[in-house]
Amino acid sequence: MPRSALIASCVSALAVAHMILRDPVPYGLSTLNNSPLDGSGLDFPCKQRQGVYALEGASNVYALGSTNLLKFRGQTVHGGGSCQVSITYDAEPGSRSVWRVIKSIEGGCPAQGQVGNMGDNIEAEDPYEYNFTIPTDIPNGTATIAWTWFNKVGNREMYMNCGPITLTGEGGDVSNFNALPNIFLAHIGNGCGVAQGYDVAFPDPGKDVERLNGATTSFIGPTGMCGSTAASVLSSTATTNHTQVESSGIARITSSASIIVRTSTISVVPLLSISSSSAGTLCTPEGDWRCVNGSSYQRCASGSWSAIQRLPVGVSCRPGQSSMFDMVEST
Repeated sequence: MPRSALIASCVSALAVAHMILRDPVPYGLSTLNNSPLDGSGLDFPCKQRQGVYALEGASNVYALGSTNLLKFRGQTVHGGGSCQVSITYDAEPGSRSVWRVIKSIEGGCPAQGQVGNMGDNIEAEDPYEYNFTIPTDIPNGTATIAWTWFNKVGNREMYMNCGPITLTGEGGDVSNFNALPNIFLAHIGNGCGVAQGYDVAFPDPGKDVERLNGATTSFIGPTGMCGSTAASVLSSTATTNHTQVESSGIARITSSASIIVRTSTISVVPLLSISSSSAGTLCTPEGDWRCVNGSSYQRCASGSWSAIQRLPVGVSCRPGQSSMFDMVEST
């Protein structure tokens, strides 16, 4: 991949959009603004701010297997785009939370048939509504739901609103939750981007996918390094203890085009051996990365090594185990 393309995909967005989640009712509504996530990823997830997880009366109760409405407020829809609905079992999600997708809408979200914006009234109710279904076989209990949006026209941005949910019903095994696809992340300093003028087709949208026609039917996959969210799983105890397990780091691009996924401030501790460990093998410390032979990696999550994931073509990593995952363009 050209160095310029990697760097361009991490340029911070400048424009302010005007769409806010209306239903499910989001956390911290009094402090929630209508701007995208910061291009550096510093406010991921859920637009981190003072009072980000204040309930303020918000309560969204969904039965497992139920179909529910997704509604918005605002008119600056940037030609629509693609959206996802995701869940984590953390009541106050952080950068290490595990998010799994339950619905993908490719094109026409949060508005259909638009070449630009519908107006500039930030209080207007969006006339377009969407459905999402809670899986029948995931654990019940308290959780957090997220709406993420990648706009079709305008600056390259990612939007994210989160809200509290209570899932009722008999409940299923956590393995069913882990089997769902990871949330798609782009334009938050992770080296992944979405092209201007297109509705992104998600790399792993899951089984519940709705594809809608906009003013033009222009679908395209993402660009850059978009596969770093594949390694983490939620432990069987995390749904009750709300243990946070990192699903993806935030990649930083320096002037030399080195990419570092930061997980902590602990210094790098190289391995004496760079062989891989079988998925499920016990590991410490929690959150460490292991680069295998410069071309693959795995993650210490919930006390065990994840499955090995291959890096994209043209990208390599420094062999060894560390708290920071160093990735560079191959020459």
